[in-house]
Amino acid sequence: MKVNEIFYSLQGEGFNAGTPAVFVRFAGCNLQCPFCDTDFAVGIEMTEEDIAAQVVRYPASLVVITGGEPSLQLTESLVDALHRQGRRVAVETNGTHPLPSNVDWITLSPKDTFLGMVASPILTEVDELKVVFDGIHQPVIYENIKVRHARFLQPCDTGDPQRNGIIVNQTIEYIKANPQWRLSLQTHKIVGIR
Repeated sequence: MKVNEIFYSLQGEGFNAGTPAVFVRFAGCNLQCPFCDTDFAVGIEMTEEDIAAQVVRYPASLVVITGGEPSLQLTESLVDALHRQGRRVAVETNGTHPLPSNVDWITLSPKDTFLGMVASPILTEVDELKVVFDGIHQPVIYENIKVRHARFLQPCDTGDPQRNGIIVNQTIEYIKANPQWRLSLQTHKIVGIR
């Protein structure tokens, strides 16, 4: 497996925001989102045993598998290895590829609003839906996807503080008018952690 990084921090977004977590960031993605804030192109080859040996060094019970796009590499056997350590395994995915059936938590962040049909999600049941809102495109509700816990709208980080402020305000107003959504902020960026 090609791994970009493994690190320990707090989950910064969505339902589990503020929760200590070990992050395993896989290298590579099948999409090229214009607003992507992650340098996931580079990575080192690691075995499942190497990954588990890195994860076991940290005390958190939550492991977040992210990327890039983790569904391109994640296996049931890696999830099993993390379960044997007593970990809960969450995956952050664009939803365009199937996931192992033994994952504990699925965060779907679809990108088809920005990239068209090539990025349409195939997942039909997830724990949380997290849609990036740029203030321009109308958010897709994804009524065909069963969301077990919450639907989040997350303001797009453009790198421009003035534009970001406008998008945050637009997101808040949209959620107030459409209360099926909840606000997700990238708290790790706000407090200055990874």
